[in-house]
Amino acid sequence: MNNPFENALVQLDKAAKIMNLDKNIHETLKYPDRVLMVSVPVQMDNGETKVFSGFRSQYNNALGPYKGGIRYHQNVSLDEVKALSFWMMVKCATVNIPMGGGKGGIIVNSKELSESELERMSRVYIQKIWRNIGSQIDVPAPDMYTTPKIMGWMLNEFEKLLGHADPGAITGKAIADGGSAGRETATAQGGVYVVRELAKKLGLKPAETTVAVQGMGNVGGFMAKILRGDGYKIVAMSDSKGGVYSENLNLEALFKHKEETGSVQNLEGTQNVTNAELLELPVDILVPAAMENQITKDNVNKIKAKVIVEMANGPTTPEADEILKQNGVVVVPDVLANAGGVATSYFEWVQNVKNEKWTEVEVFAKLEPLMIKAFDEVWETKEKYSIDLRTAAFVKAIERVASKMKH
Repeated sequence: MNNPFENALVQLDKAAKIMNLDKNIHETLKYPDRVLMVSVPVQMDNGETKVFSGFRSQYNNALGPYKGGIRYHQNVSLDEVKALSFWMMVKCATVNIPMGGGKGGIIVNSKELSESELERMSRVYIQKIWRNIGSQIDVPAPDMYTTPKIMGWMLNEFEKLLGHADPGAITGKAIADGGSAGRETATAQGGVYVVRELAKKLGLKPAETTVAVQGMGNVGGFMAKILRGDGYKIVAMSDSKGGVYSENLNLEALFKHKEETGSVQNLEGTQNVTNAELLELPVDILVPAAMENQITKDNVNKIKAKVIVEMANGPTTPEADEILKQNGVVVVPDVLANAGGVATSYFEWVQNVKNEKWTEVEVFAKLEPLMIKAFDEVWETKEKYSIDLRTAAFVKAIERVASKMKH
């Protein structure tokens, strides 16, 4: 199994070499500032206590409070949480928001818990880490298998322990709990702003550009709809069970079929494809918006897309990355492409801390220039050093973090 934290350090070393990073800062950046490992004892509905393992990695706060999600998944590990917190540092710095990198998780299959067990687990986790979080310290958010409702429980528990309100301590909340308008579509919307800028650089005309999207959650689903609205030709989509392909894919029919049958497959007038096959379709733009490690050394040479826009976190392995570069494929990295999500989490934090409430229109009016500027800076860095966009994003981000660490 490739170790995600080792992958992260390979990326750090690569960027450090190109930018000639101060070796003391380079050495410091190989380690998170602090990692909390906690036991989370939960009284189950049958009266027995079950103990889960929880983590919170606080990687670097040179630019601002640690920021990053909490995931509930049976594969959560210390190395994964450390790697994700490192990538959050890079992501926040790439889009130049004043936040650092953090990430947390609990080793659990949350589907096996009742709602009341889930709530007790979420509250006990906060009881274990509350002295190390807060709107000016570390701001958690949702991630895999955590929801706005869970964030509401966590904030409620945190404020009880703190003894006063601190609504900016946790983001990704429901609107009623102080969440931000536009959060649901923000990641996809940010990705679309990036695609629009990239299309200008590469001279792509939407009406002549075909797109395959892997994943139909908030990110993939909204991304397909917004791109289609821009005139792009969406020809393939998939969910966790598999996908469909058609030169004339009808998105309305597809989403309706998915709602009625629970799957996108077997839609009339389309060809069924597996998730693996979807990645290898002859399209112009491929959007992996599902799980990590989808494009690997084993399938990379079958990829026919000219552009990959990473809307999932870590869908391309480092080995595959090198081969894509040799094959002339443009990869827009996750730390840039899907940063609309964390940018909007930051906007939620600002609204909470300043006691303001912005409309969705106001949120996107702030998100668009932020994403365009980040894209332009990464593109400029790519040109300056003649490197790929991922390495350019890392160089740009680490420059920002390093310049703060010097002061």
